[in-house]
Amino acid sequence: MSREEIIEQQLRQSFKVEFLEVVNESHMHSVPVNSETHFKVIVVSADFEGVRKVARHQSIYAVLGEELNSGLHALALHAYSPDEWKYSVQSSPASPNCMGGSKSA
Repeated sequence: MSREEIIEQQLRQSFKVEFLEVVNESHMHSVPVNSETHFKVIVVSADFEGVRKVARHQSIYAVLGEELNSGLHALALHAYSPDEWKYSVQSSPASPNCMGGSKSA
């Protein structure tokens, strides 16, 4: 199972997911081809109603702790309540280009 599939499975098991998108953005960074180190995660869940952004992120990090300890380097997290998603967002910000390592040269 790919890391992308593992992330998706763990999030679906831990939250009442209404929308989930897991995007491998490793190719945008200074890592070997076919790496699974950098991901963007968009998750919409009723579990985030009334929860501050920091607490939302902390809950996602807690779920993905094992992955973070075994090679997952970066997560761009976008966590929304259903109302936030429905009435104002419905998309996530584009990820910036990598400026680290050989990408900045």
